[in-house]
Amino acid sequence: MDLKSNEPFWLLKNGLVASYPSLKNDEECDVLIIGGGITGSLIAHQMIKDGYQTILIDKREVCNGSTSATTSMLQYEIDVPLYELIELIGEKGAVESYKACSKSIDTISKLTKEIKSRSGFKRKQSLYFASKKKDAIWLEKEYEARKKAGFDVAWLGTEDIEERFSFQNTYGGILSKQGASIDAFKFAHELLRFNVAKGLKVFDKTEMKSVKYLRDYNLALATNGFSIKAKKIIYCVGYESKMMIKENFVNLKSTYAIVSEIDKEKFKNIEHTLVWNTDKPYIYMRSTDDERLLIGGGDEDFYDAEQRDAILDKKEKEIRRHLKRIQPDYHFYTDFVWAGTFGETKDGLPYIGTHENFKNSYFVLGFGGNGITFSVTGMEMASAFMKNEEHKLSEYFKFGR
Repeated sequence: MDLKSNEPFWLLKNGLVASYPSLKNDEECDVLIIGGGITGSLIAHQMIKDGYQTILIDKREVCNGSTSATTSMLQYEIDVPLYELIELIGEKGAVESYKACSKSIDTISKLTKEIKSRSGFKRKQSLYFASKKKDAIWLEKEYEARKKAGFDVAWLGTEDIEERFSFQNTYGGILSKQGASIDAFKFAHELLRFNVAKGLKVFDKTEMKSVKYLRDYNLALATNGFSIKAKKIIYCVGYESKMMIKENFVNLKSTYAIVSEIDKEKFKNIEHTLVWNTDKPYIYMRSTDDERLLIGGGDEDFYDAEQRDAILDKKEKEIRRHLKRIQPDYHFYTDFVWAGTFGETKDGLPYIGTHENFKNSYFVLGFGGNGITFSVTGMEMASAFMKNEEHKLSEYFKFGR
């Protein structure tokens, strides 16, 4: 499956950061991680930290799947509003899920310092505004739910938003203190390099053909004929899991993004703020560490990469129209446009845990707009699973829920 279009901004910005050998011998390890994007690199970091002999493989060059197409907005907000999630799974699970995402942002901050990252991690506030008058009613309900749960939020009226951010035609919104942005493509590469120095083995252009699930270990056979014997396998394959698992547990979506230089006089505080709205699909904005403006949205059901990429021009115009509504006098000169694929679940939550058809294995699948923060939570959960310990979010993130 092609998870991105031909010109993702992060890949062009960073170039070829690193390359790794393909598998050329039979190997053996405690943990085999399949998938070398941001999720796999985070899980590998945790496994090495916990002392496991770890191997990571990817059928492409590492980080060249959806990680190169991500918009890398780090939010505690889940795609399903908190008040709705409470109705779906109960207050305890909903609040704990939101708090886990908030904690993940703090964890990433610590990780960037630990590995001396140059991936542009930056703490930011988050503005979630009502794009229609009717949306303000439920958005205020969402504000109250977050406030009750203990999140540091404030309600801004229409005039407040225009004064602080220069946005017109809004109907109020939630300003959250917790948020951040990063170059996830670069960060994932940095994590891999850091852990290779500590014993992690990485093989790219190594595709898993099949797995024999045996009593005490699994034997993964690569398409080139070599094998890896592993006590445990952790699948960090993201949206490609849909081709592995028979149940209809996630819907694939195409999302689009454009990048340009920023006119800071027109965009007040944008370098300190993540922005998204209540449209369905919603539009989102952030600045990059090289002082560009990134705007995304226009989500549609994913059918195939060719069909997705054929409407790049159409989607670019659509996103620019949305921007024109809140910034009528601003002209956006597009430097980059690309598309990526993401997964949408019924409750906005990830799938992290075991699956009955995959013995001695775990899945860490961070879906939705919180893929990165969910993957950080997956580090903690995978660490617990390896020690045969329970995790408080397992019930809410499990398959078959």
